[in-house]
Amino acid sequence: MDVIKVSGTSRTSAVAGAIAGVFRENKRAEVQAIGAGAVNQAVKALVLSKGYLAEDGFDVVFTANFADVDIDGKVRTAIKITVEPRNPL
Repeated sequence: MDVIKVSGTSRTSAVAGAIAGVFRENKRAEVQAIGAGAVNQAVKALVLSKGYLAEDGFDVVFTANFADVDIDGKVRTAIKITVEPRNPL
């Protein structure tokens, strides 16, 4: 499963669609954002995707964690948000 990477300039609706699509396929999605602008766009996209998925009968929850990411030899701290079903089978 691919991690959905969000930047501060990402279109919220496009990211929300990607989150919903990955979730529908895998019953799980991971979103990664580095920086305040990226985290803002990611959170808005997550809320929007929750609505998209609710229309399909999915009730999802989000769990946020820190993750160290190596970018061009430098370690950066990212926010990693996991999307999972509220009541997994």
